[in-house]
Amino acid sequence: MAPTLPQDPPAPRYRTQNYRGNARGLGKQDHPEGSSNYTLLQGFEWYQEGGGKYYAWLAGKAKELGEMGITAIWIPPPTKADGPNSVGYSIYDLWDLGEFDQKGGRATKWGTKEELLECVRKLKENGIVVYIDAVLNHKAGADYTEPFHATEVDWDDRTKEISDLYEIEGWTGFNFPGRKGKYSEMIWSHIHFTGVDWDDKGKKKAIFRIQGEGKTWAKSVDKEKGNFDYLLGSDIDHSHPEVRKDLIDWGEWVIKETGAAGFRFDAVKHIDEGFIADFVREVRERLDNCVGEFWKSDLGALEGYLDRFPEQFSCFDVTLHDNFHRAGTEAESFDLRSILDNSLVRSRPMDAVTVVCNHDTQPTQALEAPVAPWFAPLAYCLTLLRAEGYPCVFGGDLWGCKSEPAVEPISGLAELVKARRWFAYGPTRDYWDHANCLGWIREGDADHDGCAVVICNGTGEGEKRMQVQGNNEHKGEKWVDVLGWTQGEVEIEEDGWATFRCPSKSVAVWVKKDARGLEAFGKK
Repeated sequence: MAPTLPQDPPAPRYRTQNYRGNARGLGKQDHPEGSSNYTLLQGFEWYQEGGGKYYAWLAGKAKELGEMGITAIWIPPPTKADGPNSVGYSIYDLWDLGEFDQKGGRATKWGTKEELLECVRKLKENGIVVYIDAVLNHKAGADYTEPFHATEVDWDDRTKEISDLYEIEGWTGFNFPGRKGKYSEMIWSHIHFTGVDWDDKGKKKAIFRIQGEGKTWAKSVDKEKGNFDYLLGSDIDHSHPEVRKDLIDWGEWVIKETGAAGFRFDAVKHIDEGFIADFVREVRERLDNCVGEFWKSDLGALEGYLDRFPEQFSCFDVTLHDNFHRAGTEAESFDLRSILDNSLVRSRPMDAVTVVCNHDTQPTQALEAPVAPWFAPLAYCLTLLRAEGYPCVFGGDLWGCKSEPAVEPISGLAELVKARRWFAYGPTRDYWDHANCLGWIREGDADHDGCAVVICNGTGEGEKRMQVQGNNEHKGEKWVDVLGWTQGEVEIEEDGWATFRCPSKSVAVWVKKDARGLEAFGKK
């Protein structure tokens, strides 16, 4: 049976779009014609083709992505990792963007520095700014070992010591012989780290807390495992003055050097909060936005982090992603009216970056929690076509994932991004009174026609009776589904009401037949 509504639904809620200054990546004057909504793309997935081909490939996509409505792209770590095939999170040298012959070659997995700069330039030409993935928590691939004293700690409680103090040899010496001091003369040693997970002298794997005057785990980190300062590799001591200066200098340099506009910070729940705040404050004048990966399924922890942060900052909405994952698993038994419950986008919409999937949650990865392919279009409607939050589209959903087994692209995702660009404007009129079928109206504004969105997780066709506006302005208009998944037309009645439909377990995005921007969908 198709979910239906009474003729006179409860009074709708209204919301308006309200962005904070230029915090979302581009000023209006920089957008492609017809665009003023901000949309971030994670421009890679874990199994993205490497071999130095990525930057040229992404540059070749710039025009298509700009026309689609992408305004910012988060690229993978452009800095030299511990090997040429690393995605980049096993970071070796921040100051090497594919310029020096180190760790197996000059280029990173993604390409050379010259190719990176050309890619950024090409994206900017098409109205897209770039976010640098900053890996500031740890280092890997040290050039030599060093002897120092350390204490073993419990894997599950890093505040608990389980050995006496003794001498180990750790991979903590970084002198970057290929770079030879260009850009930064700092040589890293054990005094610049708080912990390691390997004793080369005893050939033992454990978590070792490095001993030294005033040296301890960072205090302002997540409290999982007692203290979650240590994650992997050689854990950076952000309280050390030489470390702080080098990292902040790098932040200013990499923005100026590349022309990027912001950062995506990796693993911020493992990094001292005060350091990240200082980093953002020092580099802020060059930035449009900073996004932190505080990946924890705890809304209170996310809100607490943002409450304590002294600068404007955004975090990924982990709890909303969890709702999407659960909704796809539970299918029609999931009450769609609860889909935004306990989410950051509901409690802190200005600070929420909404995600459906990323490189960690995709199949086969450490935080694997994929959203069912049939539900993903519903989830993307909720992130792309509503006013709240800053949506991040996953490249693996747009182009597919090259994992084993491979994952196909999400059907209709490019069209949903286009729908955001052209139609998702103005106040939101919600019709959320059925467990399996939600609808909302975006009223549009002076420069954009609005849309009517229907999503359904039920086994029957969904339909929602909604009012486009409370007058006869739209009387007699014919509306069509820009996705083409629902055939036919809807005629708006004298009082602005109409019944909009969508297929079972699917979505529809209705706009008037002569809406501005409809030509982008091949409808005119």
